[in-house]
Amino acid sequence: MSIIVESLEEFPAIVGQHIGYSEYVTVTQEQVNTFADATGDHQWIHVDVERAKAGPFGGPIAHGYLTLSLIPVLLGNIGMQVKGVQMGVNYGANKIRFPAPVPVGSEVRAGAKILSVDLFEGGAQACLEVTIEVRGAVKPSCVAEILFRYYQ
Repeated sequence: MSIIVESLEEFPAIVGQHIGYSEYVTVTQEQVNTFADATGDHQWIHVDVERAKAGPFGGPIAHGYLTLSLIPVLLGNIGMQVKGVQMGVNYGANKIRFPAPVPVGSEVRAGAKILSVDLFEGGAQACLEVTIEVRGAVKPSCVAEILFRYYQ
């Protein structure tokens, strides 16, 4: 599914609309280890594969913030396009939750819904509810309200 917003003035018309799902991507142990190195979070449930097998999740899991950091690439895969803008930037988040773990080796995808669009002089701010889910899981792994700003 691809959503094309022809202009910022038309952007508010899609508030409430689910804009689609990304393709699934696999979360690897290499990604988890690289993220641990980048952030200094080397907790055993993420990086010690053998110890994690005896832990509460039965194996290593991705960091919550690693899961969150997949949002830009997964959203890019959904294909929403806003025309008539020079650039869009990540403006932050309103709320982030990690209801379920992402086991290393699992496949995740994102779904997104437009919660709000506020026009301002020279641009618009959109709030998207992004849900990341593991293939076959009952609960989502991440639910976040992500803000983007688009500038003309």
